[in-house]
Amino acid sequence: MTYVLRRLGQAAIVLVLAYTVAYLLLGVLPGDAVLARYGSPELGLTPQQLEEIRAAYGADRPPLTRFLDTTAGFVRGDFGYSVQSGASVATLVATALPSTLLLAVLGIVVAVVVAVTVAFTATYGGHPVLRRVFRGIPPLFVSVPVFWLGIILIQIFSFQLGLVPLIGATPAQALILPVLTIAVPIAAPLAQVLTRSIDDVKAQPFVSVVKARGASTSWLLWRNVSRNALLPTLTMAGLLFGELVGGAVVTESVFGRAGIGQLTAQAVANRDTPVLLAVVVLSAVTFVVINLVVDLLYPVLDARLRKGARA
Repeated sequence: MTYVLRRLGQAAIVLVLAYTVAYLLLGVLPGDAVLARYGSPELGLTPQQLEEIRAAYGADRPPLTRFLDTTAGFVRGDFGYSVQSGASVATLVATALPSTLLLAVLGIVVAVVVAVTVAFTATYGGHPVLRRVFRGIPPLFVSVPVFWLGIILIQIFSFQLGLVPLIGATPAQALILPVLTIAVPIAAPLAQVLTRSIDDVKAQPFVSVVKARGASTSWLLWRNVSRNALLPTLTMAGLLFGELVGGAVVTESVFGRAGIGQLTAQAVANRDTPVLLAVVVLSAVTFVVINLVVDLLYPVLDARLRKGARA
């Protein structure tokens, strides 16, 4: 219980710091969202009307008052209103979230499947050449930019092979290329860490003892090696899940998908600070929750940590 409470306290501190830093950094960005939206001469608004608009959005209040009011709103679930559209930020996020959440979940699932397949083939493949080839795949794809990969996939599978249509695609077809685009950069480092972990576990004395007792390769892999090798990979998966938000911004822009990524890109272009702050906080909450779950799973997978936690 002490272990769980300590982790929960650390997660709360990280969220508070992330929110405060995000608010301060967004507050010092150059430009004025109200002027960017309403300051066009074509609208014909007078300076007095612009000041009234600024007052309506609370932009004329002291910085500390704005910070406290915004914080209280976030605690209540009220994220304010978009300067660009005037819509509720909570409504905008709730509308865009399901699409991005589906993309992220499918992306991480595909990434884990690919990483496990590559790592196990690289360490237990039947032929040395096959193992060397699969060991060279992760370093190759680690450095591949997301936007470049998305464009290449469109060129190959849509324009050249015609396997995945870009126009008139079904919802399932529209997910294929974005999921691959977001999964490959995550699968590559996962496969690297898992391969290295399997190599380390295979060199442990207990593996030689179990093998000497007549255990088969599959028994060693699934009952002894994989469970011990998954611990560092689980940590890496939690860290990489935070990159899905950044990957979603690029991926949704490349494929024209409506979601948190596209909402973020539009907010950056329009200097829509309330939307940006909500997206940053949402990303921080997701990242902290995923890593909290990973931390709480560690004692379940490692008996040594269970003993340490009880102690």
